[in-house]
Amino acid sequence: MADRYFDEMGAHFARKIYAGPKGAVRLAVLTRDLEEWLPTICHADQSLRVLDAGAGLGHMSEWLIGQGHRLTLADPSAEMIDAAKERLDARPSAYPVTYLQSPLQALPALGETYDLVICHAVLEWLEDPAEAIGVLRKLCNPGAGVSLAFYNRDALVYKNLIKGQFRKLAKNQLAGSKRSLTPQQPLDPALVAKWVMHSGFECHGKSGIRVFYDYMPPEFQSQVQPEEVIEQELLYSRHPAYLNLGRYLHWWLRLEDTHDSP
Repeated sequence: MADRYFDEMGAHFARKIYAGPKGAVRLAVLTRDLEEWLPTICHADQSLRVLDAGAGLGHMSEWLIGQGHRLTLADPSAEMIDAAKERLDARPSAYPVTYLQSPLQALPALGETYDLVICHAVLEWLEDPAEAIGVLRKLCNPGAGVSLAFYNRDALVYKNLIKGQFRKLAKNQLAGSKRSLTPQQPLDPALVAKWVMHSGFECHGKSGIRVFYDYMPPEFQSQVQPEEVIEQELLYSRHPAYLNLGRYLHWWLRLEDTHDSP
């Protein structure tokens, strides 16, 4: 298994991920979390050096630029970089945006480090996600934060249980096909927690992304308004009974030798 990039899939990616409630919920939870977590690494008037690794279409970078931060976008796909550049260059920014067509693993060799590293929906597409956690560590300045979001294997198991796909589970057939947007390597949160600890991070915050929407039958999904879904997803995203059912998990990582205040 090799790392998977998204060349020639940008339009499909945008349509499937960001054109409906799933993408809206994802952005709502991520931005809500970062609004709460970023003050632990910066003052209100402080601009952070931010790396958006595996930036995709640049939605998170767009939000962070709006918060006044200095952005570097990295993605191995030229198509994704071009789409992100088109999105971001159309909006005003106090700082020029840097674009890097590069996989995550190659970034430390460039010698740059950052106050905040965004790594959303990247690990599950890599051959060696454990190594990638160590790479994130190398990209951090002292006191930096890492916003890590990854595809939750436990949620995928639960979805298959609900659908009665017991043979699929028995054969451990959870990876998506080559043309699917189901990741090739859904991640066990317990394993990710070990990788995080071994790399010198501590987890200071957790949320689930889409803790119920993906489990709703389509006829029920069609009966609710997107803003209602977002409201309830935000409400239950940190509830201890539902957090770990999120299709994605969002974790706030800090280095062990840092504190929660700047």
